Amino acid sequence: MLEIPAKEAIDIEFKSDLATYPDDELVDEIVGMANTEGGILYLGVEDDAKPTGLSKKHQDAIGAAALIANKTVPSLSVRTEIVNLGDISIMTIEIPKSRAIIATSSGKILRRRLKADGSPENIPLYPFEINSRLSDLSLLDFSAQPVYGAELTDLDPNQIVRLKEIIQNRDGDRSLLELSDEEIEKALHFVTEVQKDLVPTVTGLLMIGKESAIRRLVPTMAADFQVLQGTEVVINRSYRKPIIELCELFEEYLKPWNPEKEMEYGLFRIPVPEFSIRAFREGLVNAFAHRDYSMLGSVRVLIDDDGMTISSPGGFIEGVNLNNLLTVEPHGRNQALSDALKRVGLAEKTGRGIDRIFEGSINYGRPWPDYSESTSVRVTLFIARSKADLPFTKMIADEQNKLGRPLSINYLLILSALKAERRMSLERLQEVTHINKNRILAVIESMVEDGLVEEFGSGRTRSFMLSSQLYQRAGKTKEYVRQSGIDKVRYEEMVVKLARQQKGIITKQDVIDLLHIESQRAYRCIANLVSEKKLKKIQNGRYAKYCLMD
Repeated sequence: MLEIPAKEAIDIEFKSDLATYPDDELVDEIVGMANTEGGILYLGVEDDAKPTGLSKKHQDAIGAAALIANKTVPSLSVRTEIVNLGDISIMTIEIPKSRAIIATSSGKILRRRLKADGSPENIPLYPFEINSRLSDLSLLDFSAQPVYGAELTDLDPNQIVRLKEIIQNRDGDRSLLELSDEEIEKALHFVTEVQKDLVPTVTGLLMIGKESAIRRLVPTMAADFQVLQGTEVVINRSYRKPIIELCELFEEYLKPWNPEKEMEYGLFRIPVPEFSIRAFREGLVNAFAHRDYSMLGSVRVLIDDDGMTISSPGGFIEGVNLNNLLTVEPHGRNQALSDALKRVGLAEKTGRGIDRIFEGSINYGRPWPDYSESTSVRVTLFIARSKADLPFTKMIADEQNKLGRPLSINYLLILSALKAERRMSLERLQEVTHINKNRILAVIESMVEDGLVEEFGSGRTRSFMLSSQLYQRAGKTKEYVRQSGIDKVRYEEMVVKLARQQKGIITKQDVIDLLHIESQRAYRCIANLVSEKKLKKIQNGRYAKYCLMD
């Protein structure tokens, strides 16, 4: 039996049909939903979710679908069904999220939003919002558009000099340095040809435009840097400067508010900042690259007692949400701008800047970056102030040195999750990290082989935790014993199994490599097996060998 939702939402609408709901108003509602998130409209249901039935006019589901197709441009295909709820019938209309802008045949273009009380309503989709909608759907690159009224003199030659310095210092595309200024502008899509004349694009003005030109021609471009101590405003600066200048300026502003501690690592002392500089850069560049430039508002950096917040106008682009930030295929709202930022070296070349943002917290054993305050009209990144977990940081550094490469983001996420929750099932790991189950299995198996993670149980009871060596490095042996329980008994079983696979012969080094434990523990494990008459020493000395007892 159909279960009607408890209340309306952005993708749920109830319409009473007691007085025969007008067809034109029904089409208006459906157009608004199609131009937002799609959803289901329940015809014959009151605002309080009580079903009251259909009028005689709306007893034909096929006719209703045809009516909607005929009264929308382009024609919208919906799925309609009459549902019997005892003595009452209602109609469900399933509306897809449209990949184009839908209008009524009378010319209305509508969208849906939530009011202050959380209930939905239809409002006009204004012309200036159409570009934003198409950008969200990856159907239009607003940043690649030529700017009406802009001239080449609106581009600042001094910013080209700054851009070249950035390419050299940030490992940008050095082939650009071999080009003339005009060739660089063409290569980075700062200009485009309009009726045989070169005209600055939105990307060109945003990257190297004069401040006066940005104010006049791209008035939505703004950036704020704020610092609060308690409720006192310490810094509050607003700018309309090109992005390449703002990135350097905001990085300088951050330095006095980003204290560092030092960590001893071998013969070296490594600085541990409160906020990762690399994560800050990527968060800031992402805010500029993916914001909606058809909306008023500013990119905002706020540092307060709780941490650092970087926010920008425009919600997540189509296909991106809180659960797939780290796994969704990289794509942006402003492709031309994003490409330019990558080529000059300001943005991650792979398009995976989000990985760097998470690495900046995980590498220091801190809480993950938080995007949960993001809305449909603003993306908000929060990085909390937190004390670094230095043993965890050293462990990651050791592993990266051993492998000769940085650990993957999935590797780091799993390590961090296990550090936080101690012991986790495969399902819980998947729930927390949002990593595909097959990928988690592949990474976990690699971590077990590397001696970083230990596996307990089997089947549905299978669980994982950080290995004993990691707990010992952190001086938390008791915590390890408490978490691992009696599962260490399986060590001796594994040693016997390996010996059988090696024609009955095993060495202490074999046990160390198998169990990823220190030499003394490997010796004790073998000694227990000898005392239980499961192994017998057949060669003395440094390279002692043991064989299975019959």
